[in-house]
Amino acid sequence: MDSGTEQHGCEHYRRGCRVVAPCCGEVFGCRHCHNDAKNSLEVDPRDRHEIPRHEIKKVQQNCSNCGACMGKYFCEICKFFDDDALDMEIVVLYFVKKTMLPNLIDILLCSSYQRANTTVMDVAYAGKTGGADNFFHCDKCGCCYSNVLKDSHRCVERAMHHNCPVCFEYLFDSTKDISVLQCGHTIHLECMNEMRAHHHFSCPVCSRSACDMTDTWRKLDEEVAATPMPEIYLTKMVWILCNDCSATSSVRFHVLGQKCPGCSSYNTRETRAR
Repeated sequence: MDSGTEQHGCEHYRRGCRVVAPCCGEVFGCRHCHNDAKNSLEVDPRDRHEIPRHEIKKVQQNCSNCGACMGKYFCEICKFFDDDALDMEIVVLYFVKKTMLPNLIDILLCSSYQRANTTVMDVAYAGKTGGADNFFHCDKCGCCYSNVLKDSHRCVERAMHHNCPVCFEYLFDSTKDISVLQCGHTIHLECMNEMRAHHHFSCPVCSRSACDMTDTWRKLDEEVAATPMPEIYLTKMVWILCNDCSATSSVRFHVLGQKCPGCSSYNTRETRAR
């Protein structure tokens, strides 16, 4: 039914089936189409309702009657199938060129919608897309990732099953693009871009650097070298905690920032003076 998949789908998914809502018996492209129609302000408050995603018990990739494939990518655990995998690769390449957020992990999430929930990195996703052979379900993170990340991503318990730390929308059900930071925490891509526009480059959850800050730290080294401290502060020492490597160190105080002697990061916080 490969040719038929082109004729099916909605604004959220491309796949070879539609959904018969168990609550009202009406047919929709997906549960989001149902929820948009049945839980809008135009609907009488007494009649508003949604399809609860997590109450869906059985989902299968092929039609039980004719055997037609409803989506080339399918995850039984996440209860998601989609036929739009080829376009996902295009989106990754597009975002890499447009946003250039270094070292964010390239990821394809099975909670993604509208060719979205792809994450940006400095090296575009390489390899074929689509099909279970190219994805794996991470039990600890609670979502599906590209096989590129199978041995390299940092696991965070139920990483996708939390609210965005900026806008507080539940990420697993979100229809927006999602980024997974190198610390493993998740955030909306547009929220990450908004933080970046306001010069915030650390994870709002754990405060680790959200991208490669090597060039920034190098410039800070030059600024520190060009800004000698007054004599009264030359011997002042402070204890710092590095947000990137979690090391504690005693370093010489400087008004522009304290550099971690272990990882050379300026993403540190002063804990106490000595």
